[in-house]
Amino acid sequence: MRKTLLATGIFLASISAAHAAQTTMSNFSYDYAEARIGISPLTYGAGFSKSIHPNAHLTGSVDSEFDSDWDVALGVGFHAPVNNWADITGEIKARNAKNGSEFNSSGGKLGMEVNIGVRQWLGPQLEVGGQIGHLNISDHEKTIGSVYGRFHATELFSIGVSARFNEIYDDQIMLSTRFKF
Repeated sequence: MRKTLLATGIFLASISAAHAAQTTMSNFSYDYAEARIGISPLTYGAGFSKSIHPNAHLTGSVDSEFDSDWDVALGVGFHAPVNNWADITGEIKARNAKNGSEFNSSGGKLGMEVNIGVRQWLGPQLEVGGQIGHLNISDHEKTIGSVYGRFHATELFSIGVSARFNEIYDDQIMLSTRFKF
């Protein structure tokens, strides 16, 4: 039931986003490549996002401790302006994960993630945001979330810190650099 409600909410918001595209453009760039490092546990990762429509984007990421483990995500998302300083976002992703505790098989376990979030400018160079979502891999279901802050040093480069909650690698702090293309 929760998955149906989340999927319906994202679908309805994407219809609103398509309508908003006729009058307002998004406040953020959704064309970037990202490198990141996680703290406790130590993980390394990369991600990307590419606009495919004025209010839609493809997204992907991979993270690993390099200990025969991984967390891979690939999906599609929407983004729509709320006002001149904030966007609402949502994504649906296919996830494949393998780690030593929950998802231990040779090819990992396949599942899906649905999330919704917000991005907000606090100043000309400072962005904050957060997401909440539902992760369902194999027979494991959990509510996941994250909050972040990002400093845009230039128009093409930014650095950020985020806190992830209840994810594949449990609670984790992430440091990232993002390159706009």
